[in-house]
Amino acid sequence: MWKSLLKPRSWVAKLLLVIVVAGFFALGFLGYMTPIQEFLDSDALSFQLGDRRFSAYLILRASIIIISLFWIAGIFSDFGEAHLKNIQNIKASNRAIIVKAFQMLVYFIAFLMALDLLAIDLTGLAIFSGAIGIGIGIGLQKIASNFISGLILLFEKTVVEDDLIELDDGTSGFVRHTGARFTLIETFESREIMIPNEDFITNRVTNWTYSNTLGRLDINIGVSYKSDIKKAYELILEAAREHPRCSTQREPECFLTDYADSAVLFTLYFWVDNIIEGRIRPKSDILFSIWDKFEANNIEIPFPQRDVHVKNIEDLK
Repeated sequence: MWKSLLKPRSWVAKLLLVIVVAGFFALGFLGYMTPIQEFLDSDALSFQLGDRRFSAYLILRASIIIISLFWIAGIFSDFGEAHLKNIQNIKASNRAIIVKAFQMLVYFIAFLMALDLLAIDLTGLAIFSGAIGIGIGIGLQKIASNFISGLILLFEKTVVEDDLIELDDGTSGFVRHTGARFTLIETFESREIMIPNEDFITNRVTNWTYSNTLGRLDINIGVSYKSDIKKAYELILEAAREHPRCSTQREPECFLTDYADSAVLFTLYFWVDNIIEGRIRPKSDILFSIWDKFEANNIEIPFPQRDVHVKNIEDLK
């Protein structure tokens, strides 16, 4: 109810509000409101609160001033929002934060104007403002922190829409929306997770697409000691180079990393030009290709095994 009164949406409500406010000020200017003012400001319709005297007239006047100011602020807010949303060179998420900041500024100015028109002494509110500050610091700490963090993300542009990110807790996915309070992440399982903006400022975040979309895949392969390891090395690189998503910017690399208990271990570094298209599919394709090439060239991929030597078998019998 109060929201519709302070910020009417339909043109009928706006017209009615204009007529009421204009009529009120017109009657006051012409002097017709003087008898009503004297009646509403009489002692019978007033009360004392501390050193201040309040009457029905003062309360009615304050209500009309507040409603008028917030109504005008609502018009300015809608006007600014409509123009800000038409700016095409700013991303949708950034526009949303700018709109919220603009609306807060407009209503804050309207609040200060209301205090001035009502002749409220702000110095008398020093104690209350201190209490309000403590309340905001305790109760609205997270909300304020997330809003400020959203503004920092807006201006730094470290995390924007369609970026592929990964958080410290293992959550990874694409940024779909950045709001005043949270950032919406769509994971690879099509889950939508709302992450507080503060987490992007205070925690470590991996942005896979911050400066480029180049991504590296690591593939570990074991080769039997009985096989030709130099031939295996060549086949591993061949399988990587043949893949259609092999990067044109960086060549794949293969390294012999260890002589393990059951196998000679190789590590393949394979880059893709656009990591947004996925990493699991090219890794799977290369592993299949390596398997086929090893089988065609009699190169064995070993598995852990143990040799048991039994002595004095006759005694066991």
